[in-house]
Amino acid sequence: MAGVVPIPLETRDGEEEIERVIQAVVDNVHWQMSLDRKTTALKQFQGHMWRAAYENGRLKGDKPPFLFPFPPPIIQLFDGHFDTKIGAKVDSESYQRIAASIGCSTNNILFLTDVTREADAAEEVDIHVAIVVRPGNAGLTDDEKSYYRLITSFSELFLPSSST
Repeated sequence: MAGVVPIPLETRDGEEEIERVIQAVVDNVHWQMSLDRKTTALKQFQGHMWRAAYENGRLKGDKPPFLFPFPPPIIQLFDGHFDTKIGAKVDSESYQRIAASIGCSTNNILFLTDVTREADAAEEVDIHVAIVVRPGNAGLTDDEKSYYRLITSFSELFLPSSST
């Protein structure tokens, strides 16, 4: 793969050797992030780094979303948490696997994302989609803005009324 940064095996003892391996790991992580790779290992590493930075006071402001629970009325609506082990979010088969794992038809699922390629893949298998608009997201084209349901807050989500 072009530009790959290999991580060498430790071949000898010593501080210099450890520093060489650490630097290779850092360079590899930067390389993966520059390509916006979605590997399980990278996502887990990023989560550990965010958590450690927040808990040590190095990260100021709002907590990253995964560090606090959703409010009770919202969390009870979640049927599962799915990471890269279920498949790529740009692959429609991943959404079929999610639906099967929670025993739900795809047309009864709402998927929230900030990536239109993921939204397209979910829609391919009849999943409802809303694009979450947040600061720092990639911009949307005018066509995307008019095509997708856009939200900026959970308060903009409405569930259908029960007929019972």
